[in-house]
Amino acid sequence: MIYSRRDILKIGAAAGLASTAPSNLFAQSNSAVPLTTREASLQLAPPDYPQTAIWGFDGSMPGPVIRVRQGGRVTRRLVNELPQATSIHWHGVRIDNAMDGVAGLTQEAVAPGASFDIDFVAPDAGTYWYHAHNRSMEQVARGLYGALVVEEPEGRDVDRDEVLILDDWLLNPDTAQIDPDFTSRHDRSHAGRVGNFIATNGQYGHSLDVRRHERLRLRLVNAANARIFELALAGLEGWVMALDGMPLEAPQPVFETVLLGPGQRADLLVDVVAEQGETVYLVRVDNGEGFVQSAFPVIGASSGARRDAPQALPPNANMALPDLSQARRVRLNMGGGAMGRLQSAQFNGERRTFRQLVDANQFWAFNDVIGMTDDPLANLARDEPVRLEIVNDTSFPHAMHLHGMHFREIAADGTLGPLRDTILTFGGETREIAFSAHNPGDWLFHCHMLSHAASGMMTWVRVT
Repeated sequence: MIYSRRDILKIGAAAGLASTAPSNLFAQSNSAVPLTTREASLQLAPPDYPQTAIWGFDGSMPGPVIRVRQGGRVTRRLVNELPQATSIHWHGVRIDNAMDGVAGLTQEAVAPGASFDIDFVAPDAGTYWYHAHNRSMEQVARGLYGALVVEEPEGRDVDRDEVLILDDWLLNPDTAQIDPDFTSRHDRSHAGRVGNFIATNGQYGHSLDVRRHERLRLRLVNAANARIFELALAGLEGWVMALDGMPLEAPQPVFETVLLGPGQRADLLVDVVAEQGETVYLVRVDNGEGFVQSAFPVIGASSGARRDAPQALPPNANMALPDLSQARRVRLNMGGGAMGRLQSAQFNGERRTFRQLVDANQFWAFNDVIGMTDDPLANLARDEPVRLEIVNDTSFPHAMHLHGMHFREIAADGTLGPLRDTILTFGGETREIAFSAHNPGDWLFHCHMLSHAASGMMTWVRVT
């Protein structure tokens, strides 16, 4: 769906957007400093509402943007000042297994008052993010996330580099406080915890001043628990340069919309083509209607002419297509949820009826099993090629995230798509992905609709 400039101006007027640029949220540092989880309050809802109590890294939301050069080290000390144990997962980074941050699989959760030393090399340039990975359905929904930007060795031809973290919040409409029911049966059995208040970088009416003919790099991160963002451009001409951190072979022009499931990212280069005095927009499309996600007032001109179309970003290492002639075949069948056909499943080592599973607040099964198993979905040799078929035999979409490695989707004609770490599957679909098991360790594979993960949609693979 394409929106005219006039349509979007109407949308912007209806939204009552602020025209002033927000303060800079983005700390840029690579020193070995504490990264502290703690409670805080901030003005999330509009100014006539009270502040919202959140949990944040360094007490902010989003947490500080961590920027390193490709091949640089990320060193932080996680200090936990929360009332719950926590951990940090570095989403999308092809990381050493011990630093992956999955409580109960790769490390113990960091108890209140304790700390954990983080030290890893960032091998791939691109846009990544970090978030809590213990009780993540609750902790991410309270604000425990931030962006990790791994910059290319040589800078790109852009005027601005902006991180835009998209999220929705389930707030009490009277108090603006986060709904504390993180065990809702409806959320777990349906589409997940979908918020009623949508923000960019934790800001109502997010706005950045721009100039005509500026070229911006927009690093988009979907940090929502369950919401799928469908995004369009108005007054901007753009190209998708990378998905889930990995550069595309050629820039893809944005003619209609870009779809981001929970956990997915997209790097866009956008040129400001509107006239001075106008406002351009990143538009969120919900049920065919456009709403302002971020506004960009055009306050001047950067030059008299536009740049040429961009060239592709430099590829990361180990992006070659896998040889699938001898690939291991693995199948993952999703079942359960409301309006599903799951009659029973294995849970905690016992066969339970669906009614018993509902009583246990567990709704989803992978291959007839709910939750983590003692044995992995697959035992893989290092560098073994894999073809993983994902059958979504449910009525809802699921954003499946593989830790530690990227994969390519196999199209119906056998061609391989771009590298991703999260694939969005819709109800009734069957999708197939391929990857080389190059990274040793125990790696989680789960739905990033985090209520679904908490109610059964988690498994793992082992690479030895």
